[in-house]
Amino acid sequence: MADIHVEEFYKDVAVALVQLYGVFPRRVNLFVEDIAGPDEPDEFGLHSKRHMACFGALLWLEEEGLLRYVDTIRQEALDQAVLTRDAFIRLSAPAPQALADAAGVQVAETDNLPRSVQRDLSTHIHLIRQALKSGNSARISQVVQATFFADSSYH
Repeated sequence: MADIHVEEFYKDVAVALVQLYGVFPRRVNLFVEDIAGPDEPDEFGLHSKRHMACFGALLWLEEEGLLRYVDTIRQEALDQAVLTRDAFIRLSAPAPQALADAAGVQVAETDNLPRSVQRDLSTHIHLIRQALKSGNSARISQVVQATFFADSSYH
């Protein structure tokens, strides 16, 4: 079993990537509370460790070149965040069938679907969405890791 903070990191990253992909190429404010849930700062105005871990995950995505933003809104959001080219290409790329199988993502009767739909259902972003829907932490971690380590030599 992975450390809980690592599982939360993968879930936070997955939710952020899905949110940004869903509005790409538009810039949006990416709020920590929309990802990690509500937070009540303590009597000194400090956020919880969970909130700060999510905020740290968002900053890490920028440091690793997966998103850009204009500024932070205190420690509550990234202002005008957008996926980078590399992140968009990586999320849009087909994932290996072995990953879909291992992650338990089943696409019923894909042979009957148009090729464009088959392509969409085989992408990393689709696998991330399906993993999030499952709520299975191990599945989310596996799919996000595979997306991080996906071969990006095609661009």
